[in-house]
Amino acid sequence: MIVTLTRIIKYGWQAFVRNGWLSVSTIGIMILAAIVFEGLVLFNVMGKTALGSLQDKIDISIYFKSNASEDYILNIKKSLESLDEVKSVEYVSAEAALSDFKNKHADDPALGQAIEELDTNPLLASLNIKAKDPREYKSIASYLEAKTLADQIEKITYSQNQVVINRLIGLLDTMRNGGIALTIFLSILAVVVTFNTIRLAIFSASDQINIMRLVGASNSFIRGPFIVEGIIYGFIAAITSFVIMIPMINFIAPYVHSFVPEINLSMYFAGNYVSLFMYQLLFCTGMGIASSFIAVRKYLHV
Repeated sequence: MIVTLTRIIKYGWQAFVRNGWLSVSTIGIMILAAIVFEGLVLFNVMGKTALGSLQDKIDISIYFKSNASEDYILNIKKSLESLDEVKSVEYVSAEAALSDFKNKHADDPALGQAIEELDTNPLLASLNIKAKDPREYKSIASYLEAKTLADQIEKITYSQNQVVINRLIGLLDTMRNGGIALTIFLSILAVVVTFNTIRLAIFSASDQINIMRLVGASNSFIRGPFIVEGIIYGFIAAITSFVIMIPMINFIAPYVHSFVPEINLSMYFAGNYVSLFMYQLLFCTGMGIASSFIAVRKYLHV
């Protein structure tokens, strides 16, 4: 078995070297496929971060009447946090709201003076609610509009924000579905192109395969060198494509950061380079093995 395996590896390496420019072109195609694959991995990371960022910008607020006690508001907060649809609830007291208002308008002394001259705080205490899914805001608003709460609630902003929320839901769905469709399309395209390129390399050795069959070589012995050749293609393509990706990531990272400030692509790549390279290596070698295995079947009649 060891002798046979050694011969298979030797013949696979010899075929790789002998094919010359055909091997170079096959590796070139696999490098492009690997870059597309790595790009899809990073695209999915950016997409998830962008979607999360958009969802965090959506919320609804409940403004309580001035006579509502803090204990009552905190009880409402606790009941909201117990709902499965709710991600988080933030309590903003009337005093905190007034302080935030003054800080935001610190450059407007006339407005600040007008606020100071008022005998009472004109702002109301509120709860800012974020849902796990934007579609859940409607049910949360329905819960808040129950008759038992109506006498203490001044305003719920869901009706004012409903158009914006619905548009953002549509945008999130489009981005999510578009990302899935793009990933599937480019993955299939990369695999098909690579498979056809490797099949062309195997076609050039069809006479050699027929001779090996005539002298009684087993299917596994015939197939082995081509699988080894596919592994070599994949290994070289994975390393080369990963090296190419490093300057590409550093180049596009500032543009991505300006579009989605929550994403630092260079930092993400530097912190996850081992796992990203392993994904690249598994994808390339797996594609090389699978393509070689399938392509040689035609000549083995199995």
